[in-house]
Amino acid sequence: MNIFATLGLFVWYAIVAIIMVVIVLMLARVVINQADFNPFSRPVMLVRRWTDPLVNPVRRPLVQFGFSPNLAPLVTILIAILLGYFALEFIGAVLGTIMGLIASAQKGAPVSLVGHLLYGLLAVYSLLIFMRIVFSWVVGPSNRVLHFLIRATEPIMGPFRRIIPPLGMFDISPIIVLLLLDLLKKAIAATLL
Repeated sequence: MNIFATLGLFVWYAIVAIIMVVIVLMLARVVINQADFNPFSRPVMLVRRWTDPLVNPVRRPLVQFGFSPNLAPLVTILIAILLGYFALEFIGAVLGTIMGLIASAQKGAPVSLVGHLLYGLLAVYSLLIFMRIVFSWVVGPSNRVLHFLIRATEPIMGPFRRIIPPLGMFDISPIIVLLLLDLLKKAIAATLL
């Protein structure tokens, strides 16, 4: 097993462990809320202290959209799983690109080197666009991560948004861009790799 596979496995275990800790904490919070324990007891205060930083940012948008604030721990679990997925995809794309670049350099194949570099860049950019789509549904407009994603993807998304008119209230330009990027990745894989 090479170092990149070991690193990828370590990152996978670390992210899954973080997701599992979030799930256990959120489920403990749900149980405490439903069991009607003394809110000033030490275990209840400890669970609230650990979970409030995760639940409070989720609770505010839920209440603004008319949902019950009691759903916040469950939505927090879903967001943790989604963020873990994005992190794993991003790290997988980066590690796969680095592995391909090293293998191409060792073989002395410049065409393959350029192919791996282009493929990796397109994979990361596609993931950023997909993250932008999902984050625009989940977080508020003042979120720093969403602002970064908008700044990173707008150079490609802007011209397509001007060319492709929205269908009612739906902007389909991200779907078109993702399909074109996927086509480019397949073309690079077929010709340069």
